[in-house]
Amino acid sequence: MNVDLNNLTVTHNEEAQLFELFVDGPRALLTYSRFPDRIVIIHTEVPQAFEGHGLAAKLSRAALDFARLHHLRVVPLCPYVSEFIRKHPEYQDLVSSDDLQKLLTR
Repeated sequence: MNVDLNNLTVTHNEEAQLFELFVDGPRALLTYSRFPDRIVIIHTEVPQAFEGHGLAAKLSRAALDFARLHHLRVVPLCPYVSEFIRKHPEYQDLVSSDDLQKLLTR
């Protein structure tokens, strides 16, 4: 199955504290908890049929870009987002130096 990421839009549901996108009905999502100075990213979930198509990366970018825009420190509890930040240095400044050190030494 081929997924065109350019035609998919991430929606931010602030009340439910999640980012989501829909692919032909099924929903991929990233959940978080918001605090005044930080965002704790808890979980990403992609329907099995759509795994490996970049949906979790698109959701991660949306959440991290939101954090940057609102000057929030990121606490990546989600293993996927932790790995994403480790692989994408442009987002590493959003993580505290202690948390970043833990991510980079994994």
